[in-house]
Amino acid sequence: MTENSYDVLVVGGGAAGLNAALMLGRARRRVVVVDGGAPRNAPASHMHGFISRDGLPPSELLKIGREELAGYGVELVEDTVTSLEPGFTAKLGSGRELTARRVLLATGVHDDLPDLPGLRESWGTDAVTCPYCHGYEVRDQPLGVLGTEPASVEHALLVRQWSPDVVYFAHAVPPSEEDRERLDARGIRVVDGEVTALRREGGHLTGVEVGGRVVARTALFLRTRTVPHDELLHGLGYDADATDPSGKTNVPGVWVAGNVADARATVVIAAAMGASAAGALNHDLVTEDVRRAVEAFGGFTPAAERAAAAAR
Repeated sequence: MTENSYDVLVVGGGAAGLNAALMLGRARRRVVVVDGGAPRNAPASHMHGFISRDGLPPSELLKIGREELAGYGVELVEDTVTSLEPGFTAKLGSGRELTARRVLLATGVHDDLPDLPGLRESWGTDAVTCPYCHGYEVRDQPLGVLGTEPASVEHALLVRQWSPDVVYFAHAVPPSEEDRERLDARGIRVVDGEVTALRREGGHLTGVEVGGRVVARTALFLRTRTVPHDELLHGLGYDADATDPSGKTNVPGVWVAGNVADARATVVIAAAMGASAAGALNHDLVTEDVRRAVEAFGGFTPAAERAAAAAR
């Protein structure tokens, strides 16, 4: 292989990409990870639900992962992939070009947030989506759930597990009579009307403004529309619905892992998806290596023909 030629190009250096690269490095593959340095969970101060790493800052997990990769000869490039051509040739923002036999896309998603004053400043700290990731830290506090889609009522019923003081802000999704009954049965108060802003003081959320008044809350949960960063595959005929459980896509030689494949995946699940994809990907490379070796050896000779040649 040349200096810019690799067995596997991993695009994205989050939990999924780094864990995939770790597995592939241990499989003695030549691997390069290209990472743009903008992880989805960057605003969060801690991550949870990852055994042995519970409470660790997300940036610290990535630092540890990068250090582990260095021990296996995996190359890490801080850059962005601007285009990916069949074959595969990747062009980077810096102008460098890389070639690879296989590609693993672990570029994640971004959250399309409602246009509400104060929401972006609160995002990832006081305004969050996953109660399994953030609920324990705000347990028993006055919490809110913003109605952004039909599943928001179920979201509120889930958040109730962490606090007896939950308000459902109907906003764009007023609950049905049946939903109001379920919310009321669980002690979840419904505030009708459109939310106009989030109020903050001293760097923290203090309330949610609706109908000209402010309802005091210390954290707000909401479901967002997630947009996968899979633009690199659009020109290759990528169909997200055709991806198999290992992350193998309908584009020959391309795998996906982490949030770009499943926006609901937490850090530990994304890491597991990276490991799963790496195993399947390496097996695919082994199959190709065997085929190439047979061709170089002179092609496949049937057993009967080999036996006849040996008898002569």
